[in-house]
Amino acid sequence: MNKLSLAKRTQILAMLCEGSSMRSISRVADVSINTVSKLLVEAGEAGEACLKLHDETVRNVKASRIQCDEIWSFAYAKQKNVATAKAAPAGAGDVWTWTALDADTKLIVSYYVGDRSGESAITLMDDLRSRLENRVQLTTDGHKAYLEAVEGAFGGDVDYAQLVKLYGPSITAPGRYSPAECIGARKLAVEGNPDKAHVSTSYVERQNLTMRMSMRRFTRLTNGFSKKLDNHIHALALYFAFYNFCRIHKTLKVTPAMAAGVTDRLWSLEDIVARIDADAPAPKPRGPYKKCGAENSN
Repeated sequence: MNKLSLAKRTQILAMLCEGSSMRSISRVADVSINTVSKLLVEAGEAGEACLKLHDETVRNVKASRIQCDEIWSFAYAKQKNVATAKAAPAGAGDVWTWTALDADTKLIVSYYVGDRSGESAITLMDDLRSRLENRVQLTTDGHKAYLEAVEGAFGGDVDYAQLVKLYGPSITAPGRYSPAECIGARKLAVEGNPDKAHVSTSYVERQNLTMRMSMRRFTRLTNGFSKKLDNHIHALALYFAFYNFCRIHKTLKVTPAMAAGVTDRLWSLEDIVARIDADAPAPKPRGPYKKCGAENSN
């Protein structure tokens, strides 16, 4: 990995951010797929690089409206098929990515990869609360897990509402996926005094659509899904760092991180590579060199 040039490493990260598969990247960049995998792990390994960048930088965020949502994917096999799958690794099955987005700056303030349980909702809300500097208006969908999570994290210091969508009957043919038609929505005030004109999850849902369209791992009805949960988490860490710090929002004309005031400059993928190098552990010193068979020669 250390022999790769900065340009080559940046090329690989750019292709990962644009949704290319690891095998296609190895062919285009003319490197081993193990090299691509190792760079991905280094870019998103817990406590280092992209995760560390987000954790250190996205703090004391001044926001007025936060929207939360969760998006489904899976690793190795869908949950219903894990029991019959051959040699299913740890973490196989359905994976939910929880996101909290600032509606004004489009900054991903907090995210969490887990299941769709109340524990995952609590983790997201506790982390979100720790990153906000002021009271906000919070909107989620009607998932019941949010109720306890928001209460535990914010108490009464939030203007919280749920947007409960109403769906019509499903007409999906057997063996095919198709979401039911949304026929309406109700705005329910839960805590504080939320402004109903701003009770919406449109921005965070649009960001999740961008994520599904940009990342091969989220594409439905393909074989590009994540085979390992760790690689899935690493790819998301890289994506969120790229989205927040490197990708200019077409409407805002700056990156979400710049719009939110958490950074004063446009980051590049070279900066991400530099963070990887800075967080990489020092190489272990080599032992003394010995000639092959030297111990037997006299």
